[in-house]
Amino acid sequence: MRHIDMLDFTRAAIIGHRTRSILSGIGIAIGILTVTLLTAIGTGLHDYITAEFSQFGTNLIGIAPGKRSTHGPPTGVINAVRPLSIADGESLRNLPGVAKVMSLVQGNADVEAGKRSRRTTIFGVGPAMPSMWQMEVAEGTFLPNDNPEAPRAYAVLGATMAKELFANQPALGEVIRVGTYRFRIVGVMAEKGQFLGFDLDDTLYIPAASALSLFNREGVMEIDINYHDSFTAEQMAKSLKKALMRRHGSEDFTITTQEQMLATLNTILDVITLGIAALGGISLLVGAVGILTVMTIAVQERISEIGLLRAVGATRGQITALFLGESTILSIAGGLAGLGLGVIVVFIANQLLPNLPVSNAWNYIFASLSIAAGIGLLSGVVPAIRAARTDPLTALRSE
Repeated sequence: MRHIDMLDFTRAAIIGHRTRSILSGIGIAIGILTVTLLTAIGTGLHDYITAEFSQFGTNLIGIAPGKRSTHGPPTGVINAVRPLSIADGESLRNLPGVAKVMSLVQGNADVEAGKRSRRTTIFGVGPAMPSMWQMEVAEGTFLPNDNPEAPRAYAVLGATMAKELFANQPALGEVIRVGTYRFRIVGVMAEKGQFLGFDLDDTLYIPAASALSLFNREGVMEIDINYHDSFTAEQMAKSLKKALMRRHGSEDFTITTQEQMLATLNTILDVITLGIAALGGISLLVGAVGILTVMTIAVQERISEIGLLRAVGATRGQITALFLGESTILSIAGGLAGLGLGVIVVFIANQLLPNLPVSNAWNYIFASLSIAAGIGLLSGVVPAIRAARTDPLTALRSE
């Protein structure tokens, strides 16, 4: 039997039993569709979170109080021997490679302006915040470059905060009250949007030293460092570590580079994407069972056909190849159908829901198509071997 004849025979068998062929491919199509949609969500989430963390610029290093180390159980233990201070941050300002330094304090409090009051997130920051976090001032100016440990009582409103407290009235120069403290507004930030669901516009910015007094804290939550492009993150981390250890006497702080943070996030998100892809793979296994069942029935229905082929000279290997080819073609066709439908659904989702993070994970999609072809091949092995072992005389008598 020539190869062209085998292809024609397989095509005729698939077309001649359309219902059976469609049912065989549906299981695989559903599996590929599931993998496509689930991995699209996983990949979209990965891209979304990475973009969210990258929107604050590059060349950033964060220093947090407490040394994170592992003891006994597999959980990180934070042991803050000495809190980080504003003076710690200022001591790093003149290190080679350091471009900007900012101490950070965060808390929540009620902000009052006249008869209006709103509870919001308050950031204690420094004058370098807009350039370090890539934010812009829409009105007025940002916090002035005062003595970091004795700043003037100035404040800057987020865009949403300004609208809520002053509506359409000008906010510059007005005085607001936060607890027992009063601040004069010197600026309003441009809209920034959300960061992982947190509204960066519904905020108030005050000097870090004022925030320490307001929230009655001994130390800052973090010191952010922006460094020059001519230095690497590893070089800066070593320099910062050495300088702080001279001040503290021990490594009672944790330095995290932006690359380390993104690497950790990528690892977590890759595991999540792999996990949801595995869930979609369960549908492929269901499809494999469907092909195995249908192909087994097909062998039983086509015993006389197999006998005739053997009688005219077809070998066992050719019979095996016929049934393996049929099951493989069915699985690939079903996989392509599921892939096409999945890509269309993802495209429509992106058009109708632009804020929904979905993106086709082509590496997982192509891997699932390869798996689908392998499933079709493996699912047809047992029926194909059974067909090849059929005695031609017995098969012809069955007619």
